[in-house]
Amino acid sequence: MALRVVGAGLGRTGTTSLKIALERLLGAPCYHMSEAGRRPPDREIWKRAFEGDPPEWGPFFDGYAATVDWPAAGLWAQLHESFPDALVLLSVRDADDWWRSASRTIFAAMASGVPRPGSPHKVSDGMVEAMMACFTPDYTDENAAKTAYLAHNENVRATVDPANLLEWSPGDGWEPLATALRVPVPDEPFPHTNTTAEFRVAAHLDSPP
Repeated sequence: MALRVVGAGLGRTGTTSLKIALERLLGAPCYHMSEAGRRPPDREIWKRAFEGDPPEWGPFFDGYAATVDWPAAGLWAQLHESFPDALVLLSVRDADDWWRSASRTIFAAMASGVPRPGSPHKVSDGMVEAMMACFTPDYTDENAAKTAYLAHNENVRATVDPANLLEWSPGDGWEPLATALRVPVPDEPFPHTNTTAEFRVAAHLDSPP
């Protein structure tokens, strides 16, 4: 199975909801950061890929129909080259909203050293360090992080043929995805999950209400 979707949108742009949605639309698994937690050997593979030694992506993604979220989004251009027929999916949100969410969730979890929700592995391992070095080593600084986020999105827009690119925001729901993938729109609510509050409780950054 070749990837049908290469997710280029960074974490905290609705990627957990997208994972669920794409699995519903495509009937096959979608690779998300949670997979790297569930498959421990993947983490060393991603680390080496960020350091310039990628695997053969075809065999690596065997059985998956799509990717979203980090770490794959950080290497989206490599994946697009390996799967040129796949739709490039750029999930976005306002930079200020993105920073507020990212700084209170994934970046806070990295700083605390606790695992991401669903992962037994500390987020401060070598994979995450290599991944964030490619994004910006100053990701805890608001201006640096937002600049890197906007530059990432602009690079995707400037690089991908518009006919092969879907830009999507969390409020867009099923229809743009289903239309781009030429599948029926599901007759069910779009999944909205992994809110900031849910993440912080799951990652033990906050106590349950």
